[in-house]
Amino acid sequence: MGFPKILFRIVENRSCPLYQYGDVFELSGIAVPLSSENENSFITTTIVKFPLDRKVCKILDGDLGKIVIQYERADKIPVCMISCSGCTGSVKLEHSKDEHLLKNGGGTLSEELGSMMHLLSSFSFFKNIDEKHLETVISYFKINKYKPGDIVIRKGDPGGRFFIIVSGSVNVLNDAGIVISTLDRGEVFGEMSLICNDCVNATIQVKEASTILHINQPNFQKILDIYPAIQLYFSRLMAERLIKSNRIRAEDLSSGMTGNLAEIPAEALFQTLNMNSKTGILTITDLTRGTARFSFRQGSLIKAKYGEHVGDLAFYQILKEKSGRFRFTPGIAPEDFSTPEIGFFMKLLMEGMRRMDEGKNQKSN
Repeated sequence: MGFPKILFRIVENRSCPLYQYGDVFELSGIAVPLSSENENSFITTTIVKFPLDRKVCKILDGDLGKIVIQYERADKIPVCMISCSGCTGSVKLEHSKDEHLLKNGGGTLSEELGSMMHLLSSFSFFKNIDEKHLETVISYFKINKYKPGDIVIRKGDPGGRFFIIVSGSVNVLNDAGIVISTLDRGEVFGEMSLICNDCVNATIQVKEASTILHINQPNFQKILDIYPAIQLYFSRLMAERLIKSNRIRAEDLSSGMTGNLAEIPAEALFQTLNMNSKTGILTITDLTRGTARFSFRQGSLIKAKYGEHVGDLAFYQILKEKSGRFRFTPGIAPEDFSTPEIGFFMKLLMEGMRRMDEGKNQKSN
């Protein structure tokens, strides 16, 4: 005599070393009579089917087995939620009569928000947000689930969305469709197209079944205005990204590189100087308003002049330029070592991108 299969799904993960949020465990088994004389007395043998490619946890196996013993028969277990005994971490599992819900994890963020809070709070993006504000920030995101092989974004598509991998993994593909890197749980993508208001520069394909959060530019700007600590996260993230992709360019800049804004956009040029803590003067010529000059001290913008504009207004104006010759010359005047910086670089950049978006919207209207 056996009992029907039932499912438990992880709905909260507190640093479990073996399993992820959303993993499903299948319970099945047989009821064996204690003796041939008394067929009404039996003992239930429980079989726990663990997720594919996951190790078997003896602690969790025992915890699930105890649930069956408690209710005598697995098919009598009511809708419930249990916690494992834990080792270095722990998980909370949910049993529901709705197998579709268990296998697919529901369809909206609001249904899953409470169970995801602890998991998301461990991600780098959310670490600088107070716990009392975390739910508010997460509410601006939407959630999607993807199957292996799905394309999340494709190179050349319009940008404007930022993604966070909750579970699973994705591959980053080059123009030839070759995998150049893999992103896992807690990692992000799409930030460059969002911040720089540019097209997507790489294709993202799902490697293993994934749950991914995403936020659009208007909502991203809202949380950025409310929680400026996020600016620090993006400053570090973009620095890491640009260090990898612009290492040769940065070396050239340190010795006095010349180039054209048609080849490297103004925002990328400024970010390269900022992230590498460069000290020197950037001169840009052949512009619509004449010549622009920007002074950097250890990556901080301390002087800016373009046409009739100075300071942050000059910075915002130069971001609109699509062509022009530039030269970076190392070194600044001694007195400029005490000149205050114009503003926090990431905040200047985000404000510049916002103004550009407003200008485009006004033209389209």
